[in-house]
Amino acid sequence: MNNLEPTDSRDDPRVVPDRLKLPFSFDPNLLAGALANLGSTWTPHYVPENYSGDWSVIPLRAPRGETHPVRMIHSDPTQRTFADTPDLQNSPYFREVLSSFQSTVLAARLMRLAPGSVVKEHTDVGLRFEEGLVRVHIPVLTNPAVEFYLNGSRVVLTAGSCWYLRLSDPHRVANRGTSDRVHLVVDLKVNGWLTKLFRSELSALRGE
Repeated sequence: MNNLEPTDSRDDPRVVPDRLKLPFSFDPNLLAGALANLGSTWTPHYVPENYSGDWSVIPLRAPRGETHPVRMIHSDPTQRTFADTPDLQNSPYFREVLSSFQSTVLAARLMRLAPGSVVKEHTDVGLRFEEGLVRVHIPVLTNPAVEFYLNGSRVVLTAGSCWYLRLSDPHRVANRGTSDRVHLVVDLKVNGWLTKLFRSELSALRGE
């Protein structure tokens, strides 16, 4: 349990909110170029009942020693040993992006939602700051018709921005546009650096 805030009640305004924009800005053109240079095969998401259409993944950091495509993209909050995949090793800009985080980078995945596809409302166990694990979203490709809802409220995520989202809460996504929506999704272990970063952003958000 992290001690940034004195309580983990969702109704207490001192708790980290369910969404928090982080002070990083990545170049959308470099992100898109890094994605285009991969040329890798996308693996369909391993929980087909959670979506309709095409939701697929390229792993950049995967469980150490794992080679099976599905197990490489599996999100297990108890897994703590990860290694760079060849795709990350061959992608200087994605490595630069991940090096921005002075925290243990666990899983890192590119997640693509094709036009007309929908991720149904679901929750991801353990993905909240107060439990010591955060998931960060960095949009690589997106369009204005992508609809991301967290706790019933829309979150607009622009290319190159960086967001903490409390995905242990109900969330859903629909790509109603005509182009792919691709996010770099990064799981980070909460440490002193991340705690300080969140505290600073929360203070700014509250005008303190």
